[in-house]
Amino acid sequence: MGNSKRTIEAIWRIESAHLIAALSRMLNDVGRAEEIAQDTFVTALENWPEEGVPPNPGAWLMTAAKHKAIDLIRREKVREVKYALVDERQERDDDLLSLIFIACHPVLSQESRVALTLRLVCGFTTEEIARSFLSAPATLGQRLSRAKRTLAEAKVPFAFPRGDELQARLAAVLEVVYLVFNEGYAATSGETWIRRDLAEEAMRLGRMLAGLLPDEPEVHGLVALMELQASRFPARFGPKGEQVLLPDQDRSRWDKTLTTHGLTALDRSIALQRPLGPYTLQAAIAACHVRASSYATTDWDAVLALYDALLALTPSPVVELNRAVAVMEAVGAESALEVMDRLRNDPRIARYHLYGAVRGEILKRLRRFDDAAECLEGAANLAPTQRERRMLLERAAAVSEKAATRE
Repeated sequence: MGNSKRTIEAIWRIESAHLIAALSRMLNDVGRAEEIAQDTFVTALENWPEEGVPPNPGAWLMTAAKHKAIDLIRREKVREVKYALVDERQERDDDLLSLIFIACHPVLSQESRVALTLRLVCGFTTEEIARSFLSAPATLGQRLSRAKRTLAEAKVPFAFPRGDELQARLAAVLEVVYLVFNEGYAATSGETWIRRDLAEEAMRLGRMLAGLLPDEPEVHGLVALMELQASRFPARFGPKGEQVLLPDQDRSRWDKTLTTHGLTALDRSIALQRPLGPYTLQAAIAACHVRASSYATTDWDAVLALYDALLALTPSPVVELNRAVAVMEAVGAESALEVMDRLRNDPRIARYHLYGAVRGEILKRLRRFDDAAECLEGAANLAPTQRERRMLLERAAAVSEKAATRE
């Protein structure tokens, strides 16, 4: 039973989104669609260990689920019964796209969009999502229920947006995917630096979107950005689990498959010959690092130009902060400090620990070791996790040692 259960659960993770999407189209109700899909999964758990997994388990689940949906429609006499069990790829793809867009609908809060996407599209259990965000399963379950109720009360149609609405809604979808990836790339809670499961799921979802929306450059740009960033995973940590920052990483350990795929996705985005969006620009910055043999040989002039373009497109203190690093490398630490001084009083960044971390690095370059140590210690006090706090305090101690040696 153990092996059968694991096999069925793996099949569920692969097929659940397609199942829920098709049922949502039939019922125009995501909540009921998920209930029927779960009921079908339970049926499979009951029957398959004895009868064996069918040759085409996805088709078996789809047929069984649609029969359950038709029975429900008959009982409630809500609408005309759609007897045709359509399996054409186009309709399947449209259903999946509609499910992704409804999970990321603007009537929902950002937190609910992320949770509902992980639940409906990625097939995560309520317990898995709760663990990801250090939330109680009951609390997370209530959030999911409220989200589905909100969609039902707002009478959000199960339909793929078209025309101008597509562009507006696509931005929200890509934001959710990147939020999931970032939580995996640099976990904001717990004692682990990364959550590979979340990062990999976000990349899978991005690739899925790229296949379904091949003419949307920002989808390819996001895939490129995620894959190029994820390629650094093997080099981001030392033998004792300590974080290794970009300047010190062994680039021979970067995942060459991911870098190749990421650069290809970037080329696809650019080849569509549309104005470069924020994800494509960030991917182009990541590509500058990938193409350089070392941190020192990075084309910092190109990185700075790309940050200038990104800042013009999406002005924010976080982009300005990242740009300051490029200024430090391309122009010099004095110029970078001027950028930081302009940012200093921005309330949006007042309690952002990375401001102090970057400022400390710039001051260290200027050999103002005491000031650098003070900045790093301040950043440590604002760090959201204990592991980041420890790392920043270690850097502060190292800088203080330089100051003592100089004296």
